[in-house]
Amino acid sequence: MNAVGRGFTAVAITRDEARVWKAVTDSRHAPESIHAPSEKNRHHHVREAQHHHGHDTDHDNPVFYESITRAVDDASWILLVGHGRGKANEMLHLIQYWERKHPDVARKVVGAVDSDLEALSEHQILALARDWFADYHEFL
Repeated sequence: MNAVGRGFTAVAITRDEARVWKAVTDSRHAPESIHAPSEKNRHHHVREAQHHHGHDTDHDNPVFYESITRAVDDASWILLVGHGRGKANEMLHLIQYWERKHPDVARKVVGAVDSDLEALSEHQILALARDWFADYHEFL
């Protein structure tokens, strides 16, 4: 594995979970799994924001995004993998969050792949990220 491969991180994200693979080109590493707080906590957070006469303009779950941010902080390059559909496009929400709160992390995002994550195993997601890396690593 070359130095570029060691700095390449993939994040597969859905509304409820993010899986983070560090060193995508090294198959010995299992992903770190980050779960969003329960739906009950999310609704409580939104009600609290509404009670205080304002609506939270960020994602209704910044704790989830901050956990992902900590997991990718040492990455050189980040590939996002998600379903990329409609209002529930967590890849887009995460990028927007990073652009507002962590522009240094947002600049590390080098690609985004739309995929049906529910239909893919972890091995298939990792293979998708490796294929992307093989096609584009020379541009990093």
